[in-house]
Amino acid sequence: MALGEFTKQIAQQAILSATSKEAPPPAPAAPPSENPAAVLLGQISAMQKALKEDEELVVNCQNIRVVEIFTPSRTMAVVTGHDSERNLTRIIGGVESLQFACRVVKVHPGVKAARINLVTPR
Repeated sequence: MALGEFTKQIAQQAILSATSKEAPPPAPAAPPSENPAAVLLGQISAMQKALKEDEELVVNCQNIRVVEIFTPSRTMAVVTGHDSERNLTRIIGGVESLQFACRVVKVHPGVKAARINLVTPR
């Protein structure tokens, strides 16, 4: 068999195998995405559960000291707290766009440690 015929035969086989292949299997379906609101509340809840009796979790969001986080849906949150002048303030936003600074502090003797209220829809 001449080299030209051999090359021609290989090319024909390549073309036949390329055109006769079945379509690739579809990509596997993405797993259901996590609920970002539940993840947020779960993280804060876990931090609070780890506290000792004389400790409290201070959570700040945009210079607001958070006292409650309400998640009316999977993607939205209503953050309630007090600003530097002790005015009641609410921040309403997408869970993924909110940023929280969390730190554990000791409370003064005789003072009951505050806890953040975490609210989910019924």
